[in-house]
Amino acid sequence: MLHAETASSPERRAAALAGLRAYQQAPRGGGRKPAPARFRKGTARVRDYAHRGATGRPVLVVPSLINPPHVLDLLPDRSLLRWLAAQGHRPFLLDWGTPRPDKTLDIDAHVERILLPLIAKFSQPPVLVGYCLGGTMALAAATLTKVAGLAMVAAPWRFTGLGAAARTDIAQLWNSARPFCERIGLVPMEVLQSGFWRLDPARTISKYEDFARVEPGSAAFHLFVAMEDWANAGAPLPFAAGKQLFEDFIARDCPGTGAWSLSGRNISPTALDCPAIDLVSRNDRIVPAATAANLADRRDLGAGHVGMIVGSNAQTQLWKPLSDWLNALPEPR
Repeated sequence: MLHAETASSPERRAAALAGLRAYQQAPRGGGRKPAPARFRKGTARVRDYAHRGATGRPVLVVPSLINPPHVLDLLPDRSLLRWLAAQGHRPFLLDWGTPRPDKTLDIDAHVERILLPLIAKFSQPPVLVGYCLGGTMALAAATLTKVAGLAMVAAPWRFTGLGAAARTDIAQLWNSARPFCERIGLVPMEVLQSGFWRLDPARTISKYEDFARVEPGSAAFHLFVAMEDWANAGAPLPFAAGKQLFEDFIARDCPGTGAWSLSGRNISPTALDCPAIDLVSRNDRIVPAATAANLADRRDLGAGHVGMIVGSNAQTQLWKPLSDWLNALPEPR
């Protein structure tokens, strides 16, 4: 990819390699201790970010199965969860944990066997805030059980919105990776990451060119390293979950065409009986706006896929609108 994108510019290639080297050699801390687990289900944990004594309605944030959940608590000054707690909300984070090889644990099973039982552990129905694929799964859960509200954040629903070229590239990637993944019972993160890179090769290379010019030790330097470490990390998916993602969601677009059903019920935005909002990025490469569920309450945001969560202007673009929506929800009966 590097050679293809910089074929006519040795200077750009050298800059990208310099940025890559700076990223690889950047000092890292020891990492942050995760918030305490309030509920457990298998390897999954619901982590409690609420301030001690908080009595508000619980807000369960559901991240994607892809990449670690700590993007929502990335740095001390870049934490959606801690910011929500400071606004008086009671945020909880679903940490999916590290799966074991399981031929039956597809996306449906993650909803039915993990997410729904964890929702049931709350003393009152929580609000679900689903990020990326977690939003797709949160919509399914909100269709099947009572929740106080649903917010979808950069969440794909109409997978045809990825575009024909991207879906073809992803299908080719899956066809080549599937035999190995099936043998080991898992889909390694490297398979998924290489697919993300293919969605926008130019941007993949240019971000390292730009990073070569960032002052070492600056806030921008540490934010880039933290975000890239997150983007390049993550537990593998169970093979069944990867197969359903690639074949039923991306290739066949079962959610967007109304062909997705769970527990004998059709999963559709029209089946929701709770307040719901769709927070959509207009320039997201991984989850384009065309993939959104287009709920009746939709707000267009201008930031990128990860930038909405942790960027320097995230509070204005996403955090405050989300908090305002949470505050406007009707009181529980």
